[in-house]
Amino acid sequence: MARTNELAAKLLRDAGMFFRNVGEQNPDVKDQMDQNAQVYDQVAGMVESDPLAELPTQDGADQNAG
Repeated sequence: MARTNELAAKLLRDAGMFFRNVGEQNPDVKDQMDQNAQVYDQVAGMVESDPLAELPTQDGADQNAG
């Protein structure tokens, strides 16, 4: 039986493949689609390796505080 983080990683990788396919079919947006795919692949790896990891927010503040 698969774990939820494994399913999430698979879905993220599938989305990355989608972006790659879109880029292959549309040379004008290929670079952007490849960048999108790389982000999805990176997040998939993060979900697999440490599904409960905390990420810093963009401004460095905890958005759940307060």
